[in-house]
Amino acid sequence: MLTTVKRPAGPKASTSFLTEPGDFVDVSRGNPKRFTLKGEALSKARLTPSTWRLEIVGDRSSWIARPSRLEDGTALDLAWLMELGKSHGVKYLKAMQCNNIPFPLGQGLWEGVPLRELIRRVGEVENVRRVYYWGFHNDDPAQLFQSSLSYNRVMETPPWEPPPLVAYRLNGREIPLNRGGPVGMVVPWAHGFKSIKWLQKIGLTNDYQANDTYALQNNDPESYLKTAAYLGKGSLSFKAGEPIVIEGTAMVGWSGLKKVEFWLRSGTAADGKLADNDPAWKTATWRPCDLMPPPTTGKRSSRREHHRKRSGDLTRRPASPGTGHCSSVPFHGLRGWKVWRPARTSSAPAPSI
Repeated sequence: MLTTVKRPAGPKASTSFLTEPGDFVDVSRGNPKRFTLKGEALSKARLTPSTWRLEIVGDRSSWIARPSRLEDGTALDLAWLMELGKSHGVKYLKAMQCNNIPFPLGQGLWEGVPLRELIRRVGEVENVRRVYYWGFHNDDPAQLFQSSLSYNRVMETPPWEPPPLVAYRLNGREIPLNRGGPVGMVVPWAHGFKSIKWLQKIGLTNDYQANDTYALQNNDPESYLKTAAYLGKGSLSFKAGEPIVIEGTAMVGWSGLKKVEFWLRSGTAADGKLADNDPAWKTATWRPCDLMPPPTTGKRSSRREHHRKRSGDLTRRPASPGTGHCSSVPFHGLRGWKVWRPARTSSAPAPSI
């Protein structure tokens, strides 16, 4: 029988684990969108490598010894940030996925400096419980998109996890404007609304509440990436007697990834679908898909090397069987999976975690 499955379009397919900047699914907000600015407007917005500046300030509820401000010329520039990256740089794979979109937007190798290192350089702080941050928003408060993290989560990231990152490179190159460059915030374990594009200001506050834009729209501002399987591109229509080959992507969330399974069954309904309460689900036979190998940096890292290089060119850790973390890069991202079955009379398999 003929079975057809419809699904939303994700990022363009790639044979590597990295998505080219232009191939990410774009969900940018703003009017005009920031990456459409040109010339003088782009420089005025501080969205070029030479004009970019970052402020780190307190508010009336907190105090910091050496704030970085535009008004007195102490705001941080990109040259300073990249110089700090020579001694404290980190890079890791991170897949972007919106909290309300049912497929990944793309995955990149992000490089920069842990947020904690920037905060340490403003000196002593008092009465700080949360870190607020936001990017350029067309000087229009209605377009402000902001997010936040607990101070403890920023400063005391567990050593087995990659830290929140002030990023200035994507896939080994400057972050382009359409991906939030020249500098953006990347939060590895979280949905995309925590990873703010066009980063320009960080605020330290004693307020314990999240100020996230998404928190005001019926979302959980502390939501972690979820592990889930998605069908890839290509035909999902199969005739009886033909071989079946289906590929897809699995998002490795906070809980990790052990396997992706499928169920190959004979089609009975006209469209090959089963109702959620169909008794066939109770007797289904699930089999594992083939998982593509996880990404590596070319060699395995020992536990000793991991601790020695935490602030070096890569944040590393040994493999954790069944967790979805790869052998050398802590990994909240995408894994490919594949199903191949020889010709037989059946309908298409259904992916399941």
